[in-house]
Amino acid sequence: MSERIATIKRDTLETRIQVCVNLDGTGHAQLASGLPFLDHMLDQIARHGLIDLEVAAQGDLQIDAHHTVEDIGITLGQAVQQALGDRRGIRRYGHAYVPLDEALSRVVLDCSGRPGLEYFVEFPRARIGEFDVDLFREFFQGFVNHALITLHIDNLRGRNAHHIAETVFKAFGRALRMAVESDPRTTSIPSTKGSL
Repeated sequence: MSERIATIKRDTLETRIQVCVNLDGTGHAQLASGLPFLDHMLDQIARHGLIDLEVAAQGDLQIDAHHTVEDIGITLGQAVQQALGDRRGIRRYGHAYVPLDEALSRVVLDCSGRPGLEYFVEFPRARIGEFDVDLFREFFQGFVNHALITLHIDNLRGRNAHHIAETVFKAFGRALRMAVESDPRTTSIPSTKGSL
């Protein structure tokens, strides 16, 4: 399998973003979104997904974080899509359950070539520090729309909002790692259609 590395730049009137991914990395992260809690969550994706991830973003944070978070999701999705290529020889499906103290989340995904998000996460409060928890859904929606991945996220239990968020992002990283890793038993595209 050739190198699965991609760099994507996205410049709009609202944001300027660059994302670099290496799907076969070691979990190294270099993150500068302007949003410390989002950087903490992106670090979970890198470390638990064993994906090298660089994010540099400048957004209209003086308005709010919505455009920046959504556009990072979009740009990360584009980078993963490009790095996957034709998806030949990957496992395609991934899943993970991750606990953190009282919180437990499940993430299941399919590198299907079809975008879809089923997101069932309820937080006990609207903000974690200064971060608006509604924006997590926007991040994942942007990601799936551009990575062309079907993604199911379920928080099964939890009382602490930080713990809930962390279990979601850790589980996402682990599920993504499983789905994009090379399957040593095949070099074919994992679909009866012959394409994804």
